[in-house]
Amino acid sequence: MTDKDRELIAAATEVQGHLPLGDGYDAAAVGAALRTESGRVFTGVSVELACGIGFCAEHAAIAEMLKHRETRIVEIVAVNRSGVLPPCGRCREMMMLVNAANRDTRVLLGQGRSVALHELLPEHWMGVRPG
Repeated sequence: MTDKDRELIAAATEVQGHLPLGDGYDAAAVGAALRTESGRVFTGVSVELACGIGFCAEHAAIAEMLKHRETRIVEIVAVNRSGVLPPCGRCREMMMLVNAANRDTRVLLGQGRSVALHELLPEHWMGVRPG
């Protein structure tokens, strides 16, 4: 694990933590951090609500990145109280659709492991292939 990995995990951990919302819903159970091509780090938290209108922490971090007119994600991590967790399929798809070059995004998986996003999305429908 590199110092940059530890920095990204720390940024995600800093924003993660139970935040009660109304009627038993909550936010920030998951925190995410991503580093862009420019070297900037953006973070986000999950929002869990009824009717499927919540969103993942990665979505919030990506929205923050887009607000600053960046689209290329170099690396990304999500954490909950148990540690690092892989992005769900919806988050993986979002990263690809924001910028096809994100197929090479390094996704931190925990225990010092990481993979390129395209390894988590084989046979992608857009025809984007490794290599």
